[in-house]
Amino acid sequence: MTRKISLPIKGGCQCGALRYQISAAPLMIYACHCANCQRIAGSAFGLAATLTEASLEFTTGTPKKIVWQSDAGNERYGTFCGECGCRIAHGQTPSNGVLSLRAGTFDDTSWVVPSGHIWTRSAQPWFKFGKDDILCDVQPTDYVPFIERFKADTSFEP
Repeated sequence: MTRKISLPIKGGCQCGALRYQISAAPLMIYACHCANCQRIAGSAFGLAATLTEASLEFTTGTPKKIVWQSDAGNERYGTFCGECGCRIAHGQTPSNGVLSLRAGTFDDTSWVVPSGHIWTRSAQPWFKFGKDDILCDVQPTDYVPFIERFKADTSFEP
């Protein structure tokens, strides 16, 4: 069954001081099991929607920024609400034109299903992957299978 989603997609932080909208469909949604995402999410994995930087617009508030080095050795940054601390999106320096938006910050998360899982070598031992899940031990070099699965399962309309 294909999930149909209307654009723009809106979301924000926990306290409402930082709001955003996305004008274009995400490229994919994935679960990241790296140590950084586990720490940031306070959970077994982070759920991210990959989107173009140009499609994200903050409509209320101005995000704060934090910088760190990823498990893959890249300089990454995160935008978050300065009031409640809720993480909204991650990018890298230098920019590659895409962001990983925390999918749990969408106003409606009922359609959010990961296309696959990355950094599975860091996954919690109790987490069980599905038999049809796309799995990658580390940072993928090819995201095409993730994108194709997402496009097959989800459609967007203006």
